[in-house]
Amino acid sequence: MIEVHDLSKRFGRVRALENVSFSCPDGKITGLLGPNGAGKSTALRILYTVIRADSGTASVDKLDVQKDSLRVREKIGVLSDGAGLYPNLSARENVEYFGRLHGLRGRDLVARVDELVDVLGMSEFADRRAKGFSHGQRTRVALARALVHRPPNLLLDEPSNGLDVMATRSLRDMLRRVRAMGVCVLFSSHVMQEVAALCDEIVIIDKGHVAACGSPDGLRAASGKDSLEDAFVSVLGSGDGLA
Repeated sequence: MIEVHDLSKRFGRVRALENVSFSCPDGKITGLLGPNGAGKSTALRILYTVIRADSGTASVDKLDVQKDSLRVREKIGVLSDGAGLYPNLSARENVEYFGRLHGLRGRDLVARVDELVDVLGMSEFADRRAKGFSHGQRTRVALARALVHRPPNLLLDEPSNGLDVMATRSLRDMLRRVRAMGVCVLFSSHVMQEVAALCDEIVIIDKGHVAACGSPDGLRAASGKDSLEDAFVSVLGSGDGLA
């Protein structure tokens, strides 16, 4: 479970987050939505311990992300907005390396990597060096790397960005499977179709504040709109929020 309470972060004069609070339960997929510059990536980076908040608290499975950062990293799988692959390693070797960092060894590691190669459609390039990969190929490898240790919490920043239709379908199927296993999934996205298809809960951030939160049906009902996209636009246009 992921919990955020009154989280604030500034970069100089820029207010990225101010008093942001939300929670993401286990066995649910929570979507983090908002326009560019709203603060979504800042919130995710705090949660996966890359930057520190100025104030407020955030926890993963009751572990404080600032006080227990090493233990938090054991509990999360992360797909950031930059894949950061080792270019001279193959796709398979990149995933195996992260598996070893998380304590996987021998047959268990090989079997898990083979499973991810199959599920994410990586077989054609699994044994090629990552240097020269397309954006979609890099994203798939980075996603496999995030999933290799079967983390109880997944933090994904624009996970379908650059993926083709088949890879996107595979990603959605995988996220539904990990949700069924009780995993807490938090992801940011600009694709309303993806959000509507996957999310149990939605948090809309605008200008560093939580503008609305709730289930897709709840947000549509509160806004009086039939589509999630129209509800999203209504929330941002009104500036009042529907939390």
